[in-house]
Amino acid sequence: MNQPVSTPITLIFGPFDPTGSDGLPADAVTCATLGGHAISTLTAVTIQDTAESESVFPCPAEQIDDQARCLLEDVPVGAIKVGALNSAEAVSAVAQIAADYSQVPLVLHLGAPEITTEQPEEEEEEEVEDLVGSVLELLVPQAHVVVVEARRLTQWITEDVLEASGLTAGPQALQAIGADWVLVTGSPQRPGHLVNILLGPDNEAFTWPWVAPPERLRDSGGLVAAALAALLAQGLSVEEAARQACAHAEQALAQSFQPGMGRRIARRHPKTP
Repeated sequence: MNQPVSTPITLIFGPFDPTGSDGLPADAVTCATLGGHAISTLTAVTIQDTAESESVFPCPAEQIDDQARCLLEDVPVGAIKVGALNSAEAVSAVAQIAADYSQVPLVLHLGAPEITTEQPEEEEEEEVEDLVGSVLELLVPQAHVVVVEARRLTQWITEDVLEASGLTAGPQALQAIGADWVLVTGSPQRPGHLVNILLGPDNEAFTWPWVAPPERLRDSGGLVAAALAALLAQGLSVEEAARQACAHAEQALAQSFQPGMGRRIARRHPKTP
């Protein structure tokens, strides 16, 4: 006889990063470290080392849809975290799943888009634009929390990616599109001082100091988003989940290590000080 599940479950959409620095393997460790369990839906397989990604092999949208629904019909999920998606078709598939399971909090990490690189540069740029546009149009409006690095948000505003919102302030622009909460990491407050900023649907604003991650480290937003989703699955409020997620990420980043000749990797299961 099946016993009730007491371990909070988070569904992760993301790629398989063979270095363990990001994606499904890393997010599974984050969820386990915070007392939960991750189930996952693969969105892509990458060929890479710690220095760079050589190739990206996206999963078909039909496969993403089938795997996610198979899990969701079997396991009670407390939160969903969406990481890197590699095609507009994949975005559409995940967006439909999110709509069908709108009662489950969705944490969306707006990271750097990764697509297949074996194509002319002009076509690659066009594909990236379509991909980012699809995410903003289909997933941001369904997100309970959007997590984005300040530098990426600034870049998108500068390049008029968020021009349609009519707003110049990045977090408010994402809320204008439909996001309930927006967590911006690494926002410059004054020279040498960074903060994480959480904005809520009723003009709530919370800030926490943020220590800049070590150099030669991949984006930290995926780590924050995974921790946030794992904590929301436990029933925490967005404010408390965001505060604890940022503290956990800061500790993991402070204990980062360099296993190869490329970038440093956050210690997803940090040692207790």
